[in-house]
Amino acid sequence: MQKKIPQRQCMGCRERMDKKALIRVVRGTDGNVSLDFSGKAAGRGAYICPKAECLKKAQKAKSLDRSLDVTIPQEVYDRLAKEIEVQHG
Repeated sequence: MQKKIPQRQCMGCRERMDKKALIRVVRGTDGNVSLDFSGKAAGRGAYICPKAECLKKAQKAKSLDRSLDVTIPQEVYDRLAKEIEVQHG
C-alpha cells in the first residue's frame, strides 16, 4: 500500500498540492513569524506556492495574515520573495 502524501492549500492560488512542494510560513508559540523549511517547526502554519504571482496574490488579499491570525511583517514577505527567486529564478 502506498503511503499517503499530505496535501496543503496555497494561500495565493488556493490550489491543493503536495506539502513538500510548498513553502511553510509559521507563527511560532512566541508570536514571531518565520519561514519553516523543515516543515516541523512548532506553531501555526500556512503554505504558499514557490511562485511570485502566488506571493503577490496572498500579500494583496492578506490571506497569510488571516490564516496565521497575525500581521505579517514586510521582511517575511521580502524573504519569501527572495526564496522564490532562488528556487525558480
